[in-house]
Amino acid sequence: MARLFTDSRRPARYDDPMSRTFWQSLVAVLVGNAIYFGIERFLPARAQHGLYQLDWGLAVDFWICLVCYGVLRMI
Repeated sequence: MARLFTDSRRPARYDDPMSRTFWQSLVAVLVGNAIYFGIERFLPARAQHGLYQLDWGLAVDFWICLVCYGVLRMI
């Protein structure tokens, strides 16, 4: 029977699929947010994110991060 849990004392290696996915996700979010906040002032008012609000700006930011993640997965 396969083990369900790995040894938590073992250091994570970069070739571990979960570690690789984590780093790809982190880079995608950081780059996506940098792109969004760089172009935010040029977007229409409805596409700009308001502080502590659920709005279209948050959806645009999410979409940009998702595109960045897709690009990183293709590399």
